[in-house]
Amino acid sequence: MEFFHAVIQRPRVTAWFWLLFIVFVNNAEKTIAASNYMVGLGSYDITGPAADVNMMGYANSGQTASGVHIRLRARTFIVAEPQGNRVVFVNLDACMAEQLVTIKVLERLKARYGDLYTEKNVAISGIHTHAGPGGYLQYVVYIVTSLGFVRQSFDALVDGIEQSIIRAHENLHPGSVYVNKGEILDAGVNRSPSAYLNNPAAERAKYKYDVDKEMTLLKFVDDQWGPVGSFNWFATHGTSMSRTNELISGDNKGTAARLMEDWFNQKKDARTANENPRRVSNIVQGAQVNHHELLELAASFESVSGKPVTKYLSISRRVRSSLRTAERPSFVSAFCQSNCGDVSPNVLGAFCTDTGLPCDFNHSACGGKNELCYGRGPGYPDEFESTRIIGERQFKKASDLFTSASEKLNGKIEFRHTYLDFSQLEVTIPKQGGGSETVKTCPAAMGFAFAAGTTDGPGAFDFTQGDTSGNPFWKLVRNVLRTPSKEQKDCQQPKPILLDTGEMKLPYDWAPSILPVQILKIGQMVILSVPGEFTTMAGRRLRDAVSSVFKEKVHVVIAGLTNTYSQYVTTFEEYEMQRYEGASTLYGPHTLSAYIQEFKKLATAIVSGKTVEAGPQPPDLLNKQISLLPGVVVDSTPLGVKFGDVKTDVPKNSTFKKGETVTVVFWSACPRNDLMTEGTFALVELLQGQDTWVPIYDDDDICLRFKWSRPSKLSAQSHATLEWRIPQSAAPGVYRMSHFGASKNLFGSISHFTGSSNAFVVK
Repeated sequence: MEFFHAVIQRPRVTAWFWLLFIVFVNNAEKTIAASNYMVGLGSYDITGPAADVNMMGYANSGQTASGVHIRLRARTFIVAEPQGNRVVFVNLDACMAEQLVTIKVLERLKARYGDLYTEKNVAISGIHTHAGPGGYLQYVVYIVTSLGFVRQSFDALVDGIEQSIIRAHENLHPGSVYVNKGEILDAGVNRSPSAYLNNPAAERAKYKYDVDKEMTLLKFVDDQWGPVGSFNWFATHGTSMSRTNELISGDNKGTAARLMEDWFNQKKDARTANENPRRVSNIVQGAQVNHHELLELAASFESVSGKPVTKYLSISRRVRSSLRTAERPSFVSAFCQSNCGDVSPNVLGAFCTDTGLPCDFNHSACGGKNELCYGRGPGYPDEFESTRIIGERQFKKASDLFTSASEKLNGKIEFRHTYLDFSQLEVTIPKQGGGSETVKTCPAAMGFAFAAGTTDGPGAFDFTQGDTSGNPFWKLVRNVLRTPSKEQKDCQQPKPILLDTGEMKLPYDWAPSILPVQILKIGQMVILSVPGEFTTMAGRRLRDAVSSVFKEKVHVVIAGLTNTYSQYVTTFEEYEMQRYEGASTLYGPHTLSAYIQEFKKLATAIVSGKTVEAGPQPPDLLNKQISLLPGVVVDSTPLGVKFGDVKTDVPKNSTFKKGETVTVVFWSACPRNDLMTEGTFALVELLQGQDTWVPIYDDDDICLRFKWSRPSKLSAQSHATLEWRIPQSAAPGVYRMSHFGASKNLFGSISHFTGSSNAFVVK
């Protein structure tokens, strides 16, 4: 009987087997059709030292970090063919990428992955925020105001980039990439319009605007998890935050990234019905509880004195802690920089601070003085509001493009990379009247108008934009450092040389001469990695030149400030005007022609399937760096006061409305003792039930600011001020504010601490 049943059941088993096999093959075919690539995204904290370190961007020696507006991150995508090539793109919430940082990251990747990730297929790009810690570049001219090299800034970048790539690598799964484009009309204006107008009229007539308005977005979709991130490129400077701001910030692009990631996570949480304490009000002890009962509940929670804790507490309490999102890849959204050279986010225009009238058109000066001419953002006079608005405008367009993206990337992954000596590169250019001629680039040099600054951050003294002759006094000062040769002066014409940086070698190189150029191609998407800031028209010419090489229709984007930094690139015609951007075009009037020539060579190599030479290697100057920034000696508090104690508290029985600001001051210690990487210095907590405090906002939220200060410059005592601007989305309930820090004693030992304010009510 058992044999009989087995005989009968065997055909059933066989039938089920073939049915399941057919279903599996059918699904596998769909998966293969849907997944032409492997995709992986990752993100990691690169905030760095939030105290004492000069900020990179404005070259203002008085602008030193003193807290956090929002944290900085490295965001990475990897796209790979299942059995073939792969590319890595890292977007940094930093002023720019840097050669030494790139070198050290690549060394770590080689040690970990062998030859899987190299200089050829890894691009590291900066968003150009002017509100991040400086001192991480290896060339002298870029670290003068930071008192030399700052190892903490450098290590935070290298560590964070490596970790973001590791996370992206570990998240690699079958998936797809989509591309979409759209215009943003109100996030950038041309800050050097007189230079732009010097471009040929026929060329200008091809374009509706004097800045690029188009955003190009990539959407990454994991077969298992669905959408896992997006990267977009759009040109506008990271200068919504002014040259006097002292809070670390990703500026408008960092803000946009924070808004985009939170937007997606709120959508995801709504779909999966997972409660998000930051937005879901039903965790509060009953919205129907009356105000008097909330006050009574708040009164039972007085401020908590400073107490010792482990260094990991601030990480575990962080709102977006990876410890709480390990079940799926985190959504990563990057807002990358493009050809932003002459594009300002201060869209209301430039005005004189003394008269309120518009600045001079040709020189951006007021009565001949550049230092009185400032651009105004849309939130003027509040730079934080301007930052939010420009960030929000980019976020809104990106979210629209993300939602509607339908064009799928298909085709091979390719990449080409080479190093070039831009101090003496031969360039073939068209000759007037027909034919061609060979010209050369020059050793790096900065013009007088460089010191005039821009409407985003004017310079000092009597420098002006548009200066083609120079000043006798400043030439004498220049000659103390180095007198440029006649050959160099002739090569750089019509730029009057203020600093002959390319030929200044003491104590080591002042400026780069060897630069990387790179193309990453994912199907019909082409990314041009440029090591500088191209102006609008310079970028247009480069994109058009590269597009003409490819036989198929391609989407070409410029990834500015990538792999290293070499300042600006203007057109030949803009260079003649010698505004700030032209004076900062280091390698002379033919710099753009050199880039176009060399990028066309890389594109041609991709089309023909040929390799390119590696070129001369850039120097590794780490062992030559000089650091003059003093370290933290010791932290202290007044007698009877502990680190983390509240100095100025919220009054008891306090009630605040949405839109109001809550301020608490704690006795603290120097933030350089522990950068709180992947953690937070500041926290707003909401009472859940009768005794559970839930993290709601931290120092990665634009509504919560962490400010650090000393009573006097040489004091060992310090304060942490937490300012919470209560957003309209905040749930009513009982709240408190907490601070995390780390102190250093006379023996160099680091001790972590925390403290909390009185509880208060938000209604």
